[in-house]
Parts: sequence; structure tokens; C-alpha cells
Amino acid sequence: MNGLQRLIGKLGTTRAFAGIGRALVRVDERLLRSTNGRIGIGSGIGLRTLLLTTTGRRSGQLRQVPLLYVERDGAFVVIGSNWGGENHPAWSANLIAQPEASATVRGRTIPVHARLLTGDERQQMWDAVAAYWPAYNTYATRAPNREIRVFRLDRVS
Repeated sequence: MNGLQRLIGKLGTTRAFAGIGRALVRVDERLLRSTNGRIGIGSGIGLRTLLLTTTGRRSGQLRQVPLLYVERDGAFVVIGSNWGGENHPAWSANLIAQPEASATVRGRTIPVHARLLTGDERQQMWDAVAAYWPAYNTYATRAPNREIRVFRLDRVS
């Protein structure tokens, strides 16, 4: 992590950032969508962001959300932190209901199959992603009544 990433990571642990971050998600989504996943807010400081497209579990409509990710063994690992909010993010419930989705990364849209991680596998991936974005540990302490969801997005051939 470079100095700017560390600074942003420290800011990311504040409640104020969580409030601002929710607004930034909308901007990030528009940027990623308009540049086909090439440019997002975090890309300027070296953060890896993908644009996840899920199917709404109630509406059946396509839904998009930008997410930080870590790549492991060819798969993308994403966290449903919801900024430490009380509830799981909608996109995570969409993935549980319909695990077939797509991830747009660096200009490529990749079909993926989502798997909710549990137990030791979840903890290993949590550690990897939290090492990349330490604010996730803060979000977990803000959400003591739920276990934050961790997903592995495996590429589908």
C-alpha cells in the first residue's frame, strides 16, 4: 500500500467517510459504467475496483455496484460490509438468490459464479481483503449483530 492508499484507508475507518462513501458509490458506479470498468474513484490511487452486475432477487432487474476486490487464484473476493451498517447490502442477497453474475474489470466483462464463504475459508479471505483495505475490520466492529458476508466470484468459462 502506498502512502495515499494508507491515508485513504485511515479515513475509510471514520463514520464521516462511511456517510460520504455511500454517495461516492453512486459516482464510482457511473464512472465505472461509462469507462467500461477502466476508471473508478479508487483507480487514481491504485485501489482495485470492479463493477458487479447482479440480478435483483425481487425485481429480476440487473443491478450494478462498484466493489473493492482482491484477486485470489483467478477469482475475485469481495466483502459485503455495507460500511458497517446494520443490514447486509442488497447486492449480497441478490448473489445468494442468484449466484450467476458478471464483474467488469479493467474494460472486460467477465461472467462469474458467486459463492458465499464460511468457516476457515471465509476467515482466510477476510484476512486477505482486510490486509488490502483495513477499514473492513472497523466496519465489522460497527456491525456486531451480523457476520459480514465474504464472496468468492469464480470466472465462468
